[in-house]
Amino acid sequence: MTAPRSFPRAARWLATGLSFAMSFMATGPVYSADRLPENADRIVAIGGSLTEIVYALGEQDRLVARDSTASFPAEALSLPDVGYMRALSPEGVLSVKPDGILAIEGSGPPEAVSVLASAGVPFVTVPEGYSGEAIQQKIRAVGTALGVDGKAEALSSQVAADLADAVSEAHKLNRTTRVLFVLSYTGGRVLASGTGTAADAIIQMAGAQNAIDGVPGYKQLNEEAITAANPDVILMMERHGDQNAASEILANAAIAQTPAGQNKRLIRMNGLYLLGFGPRTASAVRELSDDLADFGL
Repeated sequence: MTAPRSFPRAARWLATGLSFAMSFMATGPVYSADRLPENADRIVAIGGSLTEIVYALGEQDRLVARDSTASFPAEALSLPDVGYMRALSPEGVLSVKPDGILAIEGSGPPEAVSVLASAGVPFVTVPEGYSGEAIQQKIRAVGTALGVDGKAEALSSQVAADLADAVSEAHKLNRTTRVLFVLSYTGGRVLASGTGTAADAIIQMAGAQNAIDGVPGYKQLNEEAITAANPDVILMMERHGDQNAASEILANAAIAQTPAGQNKRLIRMNGLYLLGFGPRTASAVRELSDDLADFGL
């Protein structure tokens, strides 16, 4: 029988992981813990908010790489990029010879994470969430993983207090503003955020209402759904190379009939800043609230 010309992707990843594991002389069972070794000073952070937290804790000198979602602080951009957090290549991650990996929950694909976790490199998964409590949990989890629990507790308390103040200020305005978060707009199709998402949470923190309620996750909207949502404002992420997106979406036939379209109300913010739920979330809440106020809402 003729041998197949190529292995399936999972098999290639497995072979890669085994090759690197052998080169690192890794032995024993899959590593599973909430704390990296004390001497871990070649750490890969997967998840933009985790990179932010490491910097906020003053432990950035231990980072040797980041994933492509890590765009803050600016200094982090000088670190090697191991790829998008949901489309990781074990070979890319292991090529920087890490002695510890911090990964946000949801990193993947699962086959890649399995190879990384079994390659002999200590691997800590940090829970994701979209609330003040979830941000505190993230900071504490990173602090525990890095062995700096005291610094993490101080940062967690500071961030929680700042966020509580920002949310309180925003909610004093008693808004009834309906905000439609558009994740993507391609070929006239609107992919918008429903409930249980980071966008849903930040909109509510800013004292506004998600225009798509009662529908979990992200949903492609038809004209009837957009009309029913009747948004006052469109919220989108800033993306390089899509300067025309704002005018295009406001020109959409259905959106043009809503208050958002009629009044040309569109807000664009950096994606990690807006949706990362890290140390800067209080600032993002204030900025979103101020932008709504600039529209008289």
